[in-house]
Amino acid sequence: MKNFALIGAAGYIAKRHVEAIKDNKGELLMISDPNDNVGYIDRFFPDSLFFKEIERFDRELSRYDYKKKKIDYVSICSPNYLHDSHIRLALRNNCNVICEKPLVLKTEHLKMLSKLEEKFDRKIYTILQLRHHDVIKSLKSELKKTKSRNIVDLEYITPRGKWYDYSWKGNFDKSGGVLFNIGIHFFDMLIWLFGPVVEYESTIEKKSAYGLIKLQNADVKFKLSIQKKDLPYDEWKPYRNLVINGEKFDFSDGFTDLHTKSYSEILLGNGYGIKDVYPAIQLIENMLDNG
Repeated sequence: MKNFALIGAAGYIAKRHVEAIKDNKGELLMISDPNDNVGYIDRFFPDSLFFKEIERFDRELSRYDYKKKKIDYVSICSPNYLHDSHIRLALRNNCNVICEKPLVLKTEHLKMLSKLEEKFDRKIYTILQLRHHDVIKSLKSELKKTKSRNIVDLEYITPRGKWYDYSWKGNFDKSGGVLFNIGIHFFDMLIWLFGPVVEYESTIEKKSAYGLIKLQNADVKFKLSIQKKDLPYDEWKPYRNLVINGEKFDFSDGFTDLHTKSYSEILLGNGYGIKDVYPAIQLIENMLDNG
């Protein structure tokens, strides 16, 4: 059984990580968040220590080096701009890392973290859950059977209310904007399916982004948005549309256990790390620099 600690316990995605730890028979020994609305944890790990101050969490984490119980992994679900700092905190305490997307917001930070992996002899993993989706995995297997060029149309529209503008997610410097908030998984998926980026053109707005990406084996037209007006229906729910060579692939279902699958692979030594996520982060970084 592996022991875990978690940073960012009050965030929306943290519950997926907690469930994944539980499903994989791990033990969550301590959590940290500046907000204390973490009552859901009682259903999973009621004995977890809780720290509002990251400094106290850091101190307690360091003490496990001198206890019989070692923290094997620190799961990170904090705001995007803090991932780099919290990863370094975990490595300094001799823990492996499982970090929610995006791993970081700049490729230069990936290079720095890669050196720290070697220095501390620990691993940094990230969550690329679409690679574990059954529909996407089957699609990748089918694509291996043909060498023809593919035409891809991707739309992902997930409406956000007024709260978004006042949260860290609505602050570009803290989140990286729409491309990092909702685009990173899809860009990683496309590169994983169709090969490296050859060229691209993009238009980036505060709440949407669209453009064309030429990959090694596909020409991709994409649109990302958090605006309700871009939905093709009146319901307040996400719209995912993936069309390849005129055929629509429905992957709206099957998302509930992808974090559990991601954790299972990580614990088996098959998780995705810095090299895996680098191409998608580099693509977004280039788009922002040239946008």
